[in-house]
Amino acid sequence: MASFSSILSPTNLIHSSTKPTEIPQNFSTQFLRPISFHPPHILLAAAKRPTRLFAVAEAAQGASSVAERKLYIGNIPRNVDNEELTRIVQEHGAVEKAEVMYDKYSGRSRRFAFVTMKTVDDANAAIEKLNETEVGGRTIKVNITEKPLVNTIDMSLLQAEDSQFIDSPYKVYVGNISSTVSTETLKNFFSEKGKVLSAKVSRVPGTSKSSGYGFVTFSSEEEVEAAISSFNNALLEGQPIRVNKA
Repeated sequence: MASFSSILSPTNLIHSSTKPTEIPQNFSTQFLRPISFHPPHILLAAAKRPTRLFAVAEAAQGASSVAERKLYIGNIPRNVDNEELTRIVQEHGAVEKAEVMYDKYSGRSRRFAFVTMKTVDDANAAIEKLNETEVGGRTIKVNITEKPLVNTIDMSLLQAEDSQFIDSPYKVYVGNISSTVSTETLKNFFSEKGKVLSAKVSRVPGTSKSSGYGFVTFSSEEEVEAAISSFNNALLEGQPIRVNKA
């Protein structure tokens, strides 16, 4: 029987007729060690990676689905709250959430809301049945949530208008203004009867679309009273406006 050292001698390794993939019968298996090409933590990470990718994809798909189910409802009466709006809309489809928008200064309804329906079919049905119908004597507008404007207007200009607005305890609320009225137009209009500190037209969030109302500030209570008496029900760009204390 050949010794172990003779088997591993250079001469035997070079001239051996044993195929590279064969192990000599008299070679002890205790010297064979299993080879692992990937540490366990790498294999575990690889196994988890697809799950994360699927989760990200599902999240993106879910966000897209919500956008397709979310409705913008405009020109609603001021007395319509979340509960009343839910009751109106759910006659035509299942409602997941209804939210009327309120002004942070006056606490008044901004006359528009967002409603998320349960399914896309529910959203489409609500649009078909409710758009251009009357609620409380007002013709409402119902459509898929408006997307922020891209490349059609510099939104930074509108943000600058908001940041430049000077708030004051002497302030009037101006309602029912035309969609064409700008902040500058509003300020110039009220400047005819008094010294205006500042003015702003409220916009639908993320867009340049007017919410149909605005605010004008003055330096005294007397100027507020003068503005109300002079401009309430006055025509501004062909539309009668409502002016009262904010």
